Amino acid sequence: MADSQPASPQHKNEQEFLRTIDSYYQPGSDPGGDEERRISDKTNLVAEAKEDKEENEDSPFEVVRTAVSNKDDPTLPCLTFRSWILGLFFCMSLAFVNQFYWFRENSLSLNGYVVQLLSFPLGYLMALLLPDKKFCTFGWEWTLNPGPFNIKEHVIISIFAGTSVGTAYGIDVVTIKRVWYKSDLGFGPSVLFLLTSQIMGYSFAGLSRKVLVYPAAMIWPANLISVTLFRTFHETRNFGGRFSRTQIFWICFGASFFWYFVPGVIFPALGFLSLLCFVAPTNVIANQLGDAFNGVGILNFSLDWSYISSAYTQSPIAVPWIYACNIFVGFVIIMWIATPIGYYSNTWNTGIMPIYTASLYQTNGSRFDIHRVMTDQNLLDPVKYASYGPLRMTYTFAMTYGLGFAGLINLIVYAMLYYGKDMVQRVRQVRTMDEDIHMKLMRSYKEVPHWWYAVTFAITFVVSIVTCQVFNLMPWYWVIVATVLPLIFIFPVGIIQAISNQQPGLNIITEFIIGYAMPGNPIANVTFKVYGYITMVQALALVNDQKLGHYMKIPPRHLFIAQLVGTIICAFVQLGVSYWLLETVENMCTEEGYPFTCIQANTFFSASVIWGLVGPERMFGSSSPYHPMLYLFLFGLLLPLPVWMWQKRYPDSWAKHVHTPLLFIASGYMPPAPSHVYTNWFIGCFFFNYLWHKYRNDQWNRYAFSLSAGLDCGLAISGIVTYFAFMNVTIPDWWGLKTHHCPLAVHGYLSQPQ
Repeated sequence: MADSQPASPQHKNEQEFLRTIDSYYQPGSDPGGDEERRISDKTNLVAEAKEDKEENEDSPFEVVRTAVSNKDDPTLPCLTFRSWILGLFFCMSLAFVNQFYWFRENSLSLNGYVVQLLSFPLGYLMALLLPDKKFCTFGWEWTLNPGPFNIKEHVIISIFAGTSVGTAYGIDVVTIKRVWYKSDLGFGPSVLFLLTSQIMGYSFAGLSRKVLVYPAAMIWPANLISVTLFRTFHETRNFGGRFSRTQIFWICFGASFFWYFVPGVIFPALGFLSLLCFVAPTNVIANQLGDAFNGVGILNFSLDWSYISSAYTQSPIAVPWIYACNIFVGFVIIMWIATPIGYYSNTWNTGIMPIYTASLYQTNGSRFDIHRVMTDQNLLDPVKYASYGPLRMTYTFAMTYGLGFAGLINLIVYAMLYYGKDMVQRVRQVRTMDEDIHMKLMRSYKEVPHWWYAVTFAITFVVSIVTCQVFNLMPWYWVIVATVLPLIFIFPVGIIQAISNQQPGLNIITEFIIGYAMPGNPIANVTFKVYGYITMVQALALVNDQKLGHYMKIPPRHLFIAQLVGTIICAFVQLGVSYWLLETVENMCTEEGYPFTCIQANTFFSASVIWGLVGPERMFGSSSPYHPMLYLFLFGLLLPLPVWMWQKRYPDSWAKHVHTPLLFIASGYMPPAPSHVYTNWFIGCFFFNYLWHKYRNDQWNRYAFSLSAGLDCGLAISGIVTYFAFMNVTIPDWWGLKTHHCPLAVHGYLSQPQ
């Protein structure tokens, strides 16, 4: 018998430790001892062992253990007066700013990092200034100031605002219906359309949470950055640098705010520095290769942050260097190699069109006028279409559709090869793995009943059917079909995204289905795409927020309220901004309306004509010149295989850095993205995420996200200020006001004006 008690169980197996205790404290093992004391010691040690186990229990996945705390304080207030005020403020602010910039040629999207950084000092300021007087409303006691600003309030504010990070996809339908199809849906029906398409996805998110949110195996890696940033703010006081993150934010905010007056008002040409056009202004090919809007953007640089951190690329600071290299390589192959080869060999007779645009053409190179082939009900008239001539598109536009087919199948194959075993294991773990510490901690909070989500779905489903049927968007039975698609795909696509952070898109699938089912009906086509594709995208975005709340121990019912209220407010604000701009901006969505050229809506309109008005059978059928694009799915199917096999054989070779799905990312935004945005974004990635990250890593860790958010936010506010301040001001005409220095790029190289 040992003379000392067993060692601490901190680094021992629990069962082994308990067996040691049992053998040490056998009744009668020490006849001369105090039996009651020994039994009491045993009880205390067992209790301490269990407490120590709970204290040290953590996620089974290392990447989660590194970022997410395994502790929680259920007493922290969450949905407080402060979080309501700041949450609603940022929700409306982001909805306004992001929708305002969505219509602009140089679109910008403020993300959640901006809210995280700005709400932190504002929350602390409110905690210092607000009185702590208590109020009683309908029997519910509340206060303006429940104490220090805490991390859960910070998270719920970001979840409020997260609903406004992206523009509601339904606004595309509202815009093209009014601008191009000359049939305004009206504000009231538009609100119903937006609310149903956005909130229906939310109900899917709730009904899928047990598979996509609760299991430890569903990691959702993108959230780990946000979790780290939240914990840095609230758990670290000394950042180890000369400046705090907040100070860096405001320094960069001020610099970005004042600098944008130069490229935004005084010297817009700084946004498009085309070396090829400056050297050879009268050379057609130099113009086409150097232009950013109607060309491929070779040697076209920008000093405008809105083209470096655009809505298409996001901030260059947020993308790891290796990923950025993959994306840029894909861009170079598609835009700088494949496009010139196909275009200058006059494939499909595209030499009479511009090299890069989403506009649609006739066979003679003239712009395609949809009103020459439509009936009064905005449907295709086959007789008029046969007489007017077939629809044609540029080589780049047609190629990107083929690459869309390839990219979708490529992502699926890549996920199976690289994450297949992991996904199968995770799916099994969903059913067999014990609850991890985070799920156990969430048991302290009341769960959202399934019937809340079921009622939400029932209401939005019925209203969507009524809206589509009454306002002639789409026959009611196709709403049912469109609703089934996200129900089918949300689990497999959600699992892929939760594991690999990649999301396959269903837009081409939805366009194909309704294009064959209802050819000649463009509005039905885009409406079906919204309910069939964006419902799933919205659902997975909300699932992502639910996982963030799961990691940060946000009460589920509070999260439900924040997401639902934020989604509703976002719909009203974004639609209001859209109608305001459509009513007040002259020549909206045209080249004469610069900078409000609506390049994204233009591309959406072209897609509605290709897939809806004309239809996939006419555009990609066996008699179409674009039919070979359908076979690019074989390219996407086979591309990951040699790379994967090479990595298996040579695991430390260059191939380990190749991520084939990233090669297709740029093509998904081109057109409408100005072609030079990827070049300038990549240069930014090189300076910020390679040089700075490699040689000043401590500084990068402290200040990178603050710098990014400051530059983005300063630009966004400056853009709005300059719009209103110079609305009725005439700037003296000079060379620097020109934004297009490659005038010959707007024509085809075989149809240049004499």
